[in-house]
Amino acid sequence: MPLQRKPYACIVLGMELGEKLEILAASARCDASFASSGSDRRPRSGGIGAGAPSGVCHSFSGDGRCISLLKVLYSNACRNDCAYCANRASSDIVRTSFSVDELVRLTLDFYRRNYIEGLFLSSGIFSDPDIVMERLIEVARVLRVEAGFGGYIHLKAIPGAGERLLRLAGLYADRLSINIELPTAASLVRLAPEKSGAEILGAMRAMGDAESEHTRDSRRIRHTPNFAPAGQSTQLIVGASPESDRTIILLASSLYRRYALRRVYYSAFMPVAPDPRLPAAAAPPLLREHRLYQCDWLLRFYGFKAEELVQEADGNFPTDVDPKVAWALAHRDFFPLDVNSAHLGELLRVPGIGLRGARRIVATRRQVSLGPAELGKLGIVMKKARWFLSAGGRPLCAPPEEQSLRLLLAEGPREVPGASKPGPGRTVESQMEFAFP
Repeated sequence: MPLQRKPYACIVLGMELGEKLEILAASARCDASFASSGSDRRPRSGGIGAGAPSGVCHSFSGDGRCISLLKVLYSNACRNDCAYCANRASSDIVRTSFSVDELVRLTLDFYRRNYIEGLFLSSGIFSDPDIVMERLIEVARVLRVEAGFGGYIHLKAIPGAGERLLRLAGLYADRLSINIELPTAASLVRLAPEKSGAEILGAMRAMGDAESEHTRDSRRIRHTPNFAPAGQSTQLIVGASPESDRTIILLASSLYRRYALRRVYYSAFMPVAPDPRLPAAAAPPLLREHRLYQCDWLLRFYGFKAEELVQEADGNFPTDVDPKVAWALAHRDFFPLDVNSAHLGELLRVPGIGLRGARRIVATRRQVSLGPAELGKLGIVMKKARWFLSAGGRPLCAPPEEQSLRLLLAEGPREVPGASKPGPGRTVESQMEFAFP
């Protein structure tokens, strides 16, 4: 018999555990910020599970999101009415909650069956933030202390919860995160009026400070307990508010710099219910989300600055080429770079050369002089890189005028007037060169 839809005020009691799991797992599906790398937690003697340094094993849903953890809400009852959220107070959905014992049992049972390698736990704000945070911490405490669980645990920090509780959460969790949600305070006020940007940033600061203190203490005190060894992350919703990609990426850069975040996640807005505050229902801006992840990768690993990555006048990334190609096209005077003398940071700015490829170039050219044949063997994507490199003072390939080069470098097959066809065995380069890490 189908479940009856009830308003927020009525939480269904006496529901079967399987029904709760179905509802509360579905309620958690919109949160993308649950990567699990960076923890090396080990179980105590006789315990169960371990968080390996490389993170938990991952699987992926059809839309590319990682779903490797038991990812659920403690409760989908929420007193906030955020316009973009399926669990908002005004939504007419079935409300339910787990108990601490139910969540512990589910996590251990799923782990023993090899369904999961850890737990991602968040919750709707069903009561005072401290009370909600205490429930999440209690689940983690029972798993760690009473059940001896050594697997991965990611806890969401609740906006408005006290600093003492945030510090306690970090002793049991491998990663903590609190979602900043929207790029500006004005959008937060308009779409999530019950949330406070100051509280969210204050929680980030408190968790960052606690992590720094534990790092310093561990250098002096041998048995200092770990504090959220996988660090903290956050999530930004893309497309629910009018801010440009420039605004979003500048904010992400600031968060990395000020709060030492491990990751900023970008989640394409998906309409869940009609609301005059939201854009008209349309396809989620998945390509825009992808471009932001590519740009984020360049910020964290390629030495780019946020201020230099958005070239378009409207402040948004182009749809036809990735951000690295867009930068290269806007800085033609930087190229060509001599593959036998350019330093690592310069090589990382060449489209088609990634971190591994740049390091291989630097290592290999100590023994031999490099040319096109050698670069291909090193895994360089020559379809892109050849236009921006030289060897022995000669360009590898004379670049055409800018518009034709842009068409050549665009993602997907394009017909370019006057351009030579790819030779035998050449394939179209994957557009995921800087995609999801």
